[in-house]
Amino acid sequence: MIKETYRFIGRKIAFAALLVCPTISPVALAEGPIEDYGSHPKALVFIDKMVEQHGFERAYVQQLMRTAVKKQRILDAIARPAEKTKTWKEYRKIFISQKRTLQGKAFMKANADTLARAERDFGVPKEIIAAIIGVETRYGKNKGSWRVVDALATLGFDYPPRSKFFSRELEEYLLLVREQKFDATQVKGSYAGAMGYGQFIPSSYRGYAIDFDGDGVADIVDNVTDAIGSVANYFKSHGWRPGGQITSVATVAENYDASLANVKLKPKHTIGQLRDFGYQPTVDISDEAMATPMRLKGESGVEHWLGLRNFYVITRYNHSRLYAMAVFQLSETLK
Repeated sequence: MIKETYRFIGRKIAFAALLVCPTISPVALAEGPIEDYGSHPKALVFIDKMVEQHGFERAYVQQLMRTAVKKQRILDAIARPAEKTKTWKEYRKIFISQKRTLQGKAFMKANADTLARAERDFGVPKEIIAAIIGVETRYGKNKGSWRVVDALATLGFDYPPRSKFFSRELEEYLLLVREQKFDATQVKGSYAGAMGYGQFIPSSYRGYAIDFDGDGVADIVDNVTDAIGSVANYFKSHGWRPGGQITSVATVAENYDASLANVKLKPKHTIGQLRDFGYQPTVDISDEAMATPMRLKGESGVEHWLGLRNFYVITRYNHSRLYAMAVFQLSETLK
């Protein structure tokens, strides 16, 4: 009875708060008191940096930090990314499905001319470009619902393992919104601050987004043509080799060197060397080609793969062999 009384009182207090301040959402009340970054020690240092190094008006950055809100759910989400918590069998089911394949084929049909031009201009297969957008946002249907300023402030100021990285991305974000004339408080994306069809973080947006339709603006958030061109440009800029193989299933000898598997994303050994270590590709690959061996827990047990140079390029988009394998296999279904 006492507990019920307290619950009733709590509900009345919450309701009263909404009457006094209707801008407070029920979700905010459920999550607890709002913590903005107006006076956070790291935010104060960040404000000084943006003013002194980049010429921003202090009042603007101060106000932006006061509107940025700490999101505990973002901290919870980044602590358990699917790439690190799931096996290949579990991870694959998320991205390789009949529905995503059908959506992808419809996306490719609707954007056939743009994809063909991107493949011609950048040398990246159209099905790889489509697969990236399919894995990232279901072909633009789910670009993220977090305000980018909240995500980057939360991770930059309250996530010590990668605070430096996300603080730098918040810096890039402010430079981006100034260049693109965005409203910094309105842009939405993933819990890690990635935006648009292809989910570019701010530094990637500034570095690799292109105006692919000639309207004078590189818009990967709402313009699918720019998004397709930008994904292709990203891959070319990271060393994609036109016509190059991506990966191969491997058979292994009884005495194969298992210690080489899942060690590095970047290829360290030639195919010829890996043959000597007990790995045999199941497709024709030059002995001089560089590759990295992988051991994945698949639907039917252990799977052995060899990732080549272009496989490594896919991991530059997301530093995970599971991610790159999902993109590759989805692209194969889209062929």
